Parts: sequence; structure tokens; C-alpha cells
Amino acid sequence: MKRPLPDLPVPPHDLVEHLSTLGLVNMYAQFEILYGGRTNRVWKVLGDNGDKVLKLYSPTLRNPLFRNDAKLEALCLKAFGPTGFVPRLRAAGQYKDAHWVFYDHAPGTPWQNGSDKVGELLRRLHSLPNTIPAPAGCNGSADLMAHGSRILQGCRSEIGNELAKRQPSIPVPPTTKTCLIHGDPVAGNILVASRGLTLIDWQCPALGDPCEDLAMFLSPAMQRLYRGSPLSEAEEVQFLSAYRRPEIVARYQQLKPWYAWRMAAYCLWRAENGAPDYSEGLKLEIETLKPIEFI
Repeated sequence: MKRPLPDLPVPPHDLVEHLSTLGLVNMYAQFEILYGGRTNRVWKVLGDNGDKVLKLYSPTLRNPLFRNDAKLEALCLKAFGPTGFVPRLRAAGQYKDAHWVFYDHAPGTPWQNGSDKVGELLRRLHSLPNTIPAPAGCNGSADLMAHGSRILQGCRSEIGNELAKRQPSIPVPPTTKTCLIHGDPVAGNILVASRGLTLIDWQCPALGDPCEDLAMFLSPAMQRLYRGSPLSEAEEVQFLSAYRRPEIVARYQQLKPWYAWRMAAYCLWRAENGAPDYSEGLKLEIETLKPIEFI
């Protein structure tokens, strides 16, 4: 089994040498570790011509919910650079058995409030023509049921068995109106600055149901992990109103129990695999699946 990347304060010296030969950094560059990500190693590269970001992708086993594809991230940053809501890509490559991406550092702080702006951002993304060869995402309740069940198969506790019995029962058919989705638009991946919002961490895009992005942003567990608390009912309404796609919002409401059930399965899997902070997220997602009698 491949080991996770060490939590290095600076990139490996030979990687810096390689980047130097490409003219991306100099050998005396200063690095500042960024702690926002939960999978990869990310550093801010301080420079006179503007700060950059170096992301070194973890070569460990795949996450059951979020892919970790450096090539897709590079393609998305290149394709969407002209929109202004993604960082500008500078270069991408490979270091030993891991990949790296190098791009301009986006100013701003992780999103905390103003859910209407996020609704507008996702509407804009979902309206763009797709030129990215992204894999298909989950589409409809049958896909979500299969995905959640696969995640639960990797869980060991009795809660997993009980959660498997509590999957939603109302089917929702697939949509024919798929688009490119970000796949992980959580608060930590949305940076707020005076010029607007920047959407970062494009390692798991998909050609799928736009409801997936809505559900990921609205997820109580993800809001708790990245912002500190779930959205209020008023913030949810504000977000969905600003998205301004009534038919997609109505579809999301139908699929909401399925997304909550799959997210509960994922939180359980993470809690069982070295991330105890997901336990609170599990409880929050289960709350949306009442009546649940095992908590």
C-alpha cells in the first residue's frame, strides 16, 4: 500500500530543483504551507511577481466519494481561466509517483456568509459549455443508492448496518440535463475577495447532475467541517433562490434524502478511518433522515 505524503513544511528539495529548471521558482523561494486541504499537500510560493500555489497530489488509495485527479484539475483551470472564478494555471507535471499543479494564488478567505453569491457562482458554472473530458457523475436515486451502498460496504460498525436499512425509498429518475459540476464546492473551496468569489480544488469534476453541487454546498456535515456550523434555513433559501433554476431546485428537493443518506455513509467511513471530526457531521446528516432510532 502506498503511504500518504508526509506533512512537509516545504516541498521536497528535488521537486523544487525540478520546478527551478522549468523557470517556475528559484532555488531560494520561500514556501508557506497551506492547511485547507484534507488530502493533498499545498504550499503558497512567495514571490515578487505575485504569490503562487504548488499542490502535490497524494498517491494514496482513492477516496470513496471524492476523486483526486491532478490532470482534470489542470484541464479545468486552463479551460475556465477566462471566466475569472478559477485561479490561473501556470504548469502541471509529475514528481515520482505523484502529480503536481502550479497556479496563481487566489486572494481571499474561505467562504463564511452570503450564500446568494455562491448560488450565483454555481449557476454560472453550470451554464458554461463543457469542454472537459470528465467522467460521469451520479445521476438519479439508483446511482446514489449504489454509491452509498459501496461506501457502507467499507464501514465496520453496527451504525453502518443500521444506516444501510434506512436508505430513502422514493425513486428519482436520472436527468438528461447534465453539465460539468465541480464535485466539491464546500465552503473551504470557495474564496471570497473584493473582486468576487474564486472556486478552487478542481480535482473531482464530473459530467453530472447539477443537484450534486447544490447538495454538497448545502450539506450540514460539510458546512460544519469547513465553516463551523450548518446553514440556517434562511441561508439555504437564499442560496437556492439565487441559483435561479426552479426546475433544478425542485429536483434537488426530491433527491435531498438520497444525498443526505450517502453523505452520512461517507462521514461514517471517514470517522472509522482516522478522521474523528466527521462524527459530528454524521449526526447532522442522520438528523435529516428522521426517524432514525439508533442514535
